[in-house]
Amino acid sequence: MCAIMGFSTKTLKQEDFQPCFDRTATRGPDMSRVIETPSGWLCFHRLAIMGLTEAGMQPFELDGSWLVCNGEIYGFRPLKRKLEEQGYAFKSGSDCEILLPLFREYGLEMFSRLDAEFALIIYDAKTDSLIAARDPIGIRPLFYGYGPDGGIIFASEAKNLVGLCKTVHPFPPGCYYADGKFVRYANLTTVDAYTADDLETVCRNIRNKLIAGVDKRLDADAPLGFLLSGGLDSSLVCAISAIVLGKKIRTFAIGMDKDAIDLKYARQVADYIGADHTEVFMTREQVLESLEDVIAMLGTWDITTIRASMGMYLCCKAIHERTDIRVLLTGEISDELFGYKYTDFAPSPEAFQQESKKRVDELYMYDVLRADRCISVNSLEARVPFGDLDFVRYVMSIDPAKKINTYQMGKYLLRHAFENDHLLPDEILWRQKAAFSDAVGHSMVDDLKEYAEETYTDAEFEARRQQYPYGTPFTKESLLYREIFEKYYPGQAEMIRDFWMPNKSWEGCNVNDPSARVLANYGESGS
Repeated sequence: MCAIMGFSTKTLKQEDFQPCFDRTATRGPDMSRVIETPSGWLCFHRLAIMGLTEAGMQPFELDGSWLVCNGEIYGFRPLKRKLEEQGYAFKSGSDCEILLPLFREYGLEMFSRLDAEFALIIYDAKTDSLIAARDPIGIRPLFYGYGPDGGIIFASEAKNLVGLCKTVHPFPPGCYYADGKFVRYANLTTVDAYTADDLETVCRNIRNKLIAGVDKRLDADAPLGFLLSGGLDSSLVCAISAIVLGKKIRTFAIGMDKDAIDLKYARQVADYIGADHTEVFMTREQVLESLEDVIAMLGTWDITTIRASMGMYLCCKAIHERTDIRVLLTGEISDELFGYKYTDFAPSPEAFQQESKKRVDELYMYDVLRADRCISVNSLEARVPFGDLDFVRYVMSIDPAKKINTYQMGKYLLRHAFENDHLLPDEILWRQKAAFSDAVGHSMVDDLKEYAEETYTDAEFEARRQQYPYGTPFTKESLLYREIFEKYYPGQAEMIRDFWMPNKSWEGCNVNDPSARVLANYGESGS
């Protein structure tokens, strides 16, 4: 991960904004640089992943234009060779160095051509203005706001803008900003016509496209590691990676010290694929001591995101402190594409599809936000194979009548796609899903609820929750999170659309806790 920031005006001096930029120094601890453009500023904190020498340090410059990018450009090597044939010279092994030449060749059309996870800011010398863009899912973070003089300011995280801008906005995924307007250049989730592929063809394509998505994310000049929860998604990523790399991979799992559901499954997967496996244990005391830091890091008040971040944050903290790993592959985005426990209650295939679309479109506020912050605050980079653009487009195009759970097994298509490969033990491939925040140990969620209950009386809860007309807390736990959020992001609650909850309009889903444990179909998922 890296941190970027850009100012369209010079009203603010560097000494005014440098402390704000340095709030995200852990995203890029290797080098830092601020340059003055003719009309503003560009800032960069670097975490070196590709092209590890100082020559890969940003901002990059071409004909008076400058660029800062937090991203990975997949397949950049053939693009670079083609640009070299056209006369461009490169100074580093950084993938992001190809972006200004591509911008010169294609202009704003460049963004729709990229196979990448990225957030970038360009100072365009031709127009003396800033251009900014974000990848189609929003895997890399970007926010914006307006300074006191009306100039726009872009930054990797909301915390960079608190105090500089009255209102902080998430930069919309799949959009670029130019000439004072936001333009959507990519829409992965709107499907005009479903593919006519039969079930076996669908599964074969899922298999091949996921393998390709994993393969391209294994290209790094810095050491790789893998988060392994023991669930289907991360287990598949790890198993595919081990085969593609042809060597022992390093996997990491976390759980509570007394009742971690998934540690045994993660260990089973690691043993099966021959991984160098590390288990991290966390205690009630660590969870409660870390809570405020986690919410300050995340910039959210959402219950699900915060719960699921506790284990991920502490696991990544241990990886950062104990290893030389710089890049982590994770299993996010599979649920949004193939379904959760609650989508078993979808009243129709089209309802399933619309719910999937909504969840993928909003990922940047929830699971993707969680993965980015937990990993980047520990000076690591996240890569998300299930977020591969070709993979997402294809899965969204599958007839939802095939995706909906009529198989008595969630995510049937994904499981069946790898059934004959025997990459995983059958009991892992066909195991029912457990929610990550529960799987690290049911006691963790119970501890957080208990702590919140001890914090407020019933009367205090009712009085204090009414202070928040937007995203009104509805449990003591949600009030606790909201009050911590407001301490660090005062008045910025609208950055998050709503609580991540099952679709309450569906029968069986009108629940007051986001945990899958409260659903009637949870069954043996948590055992």
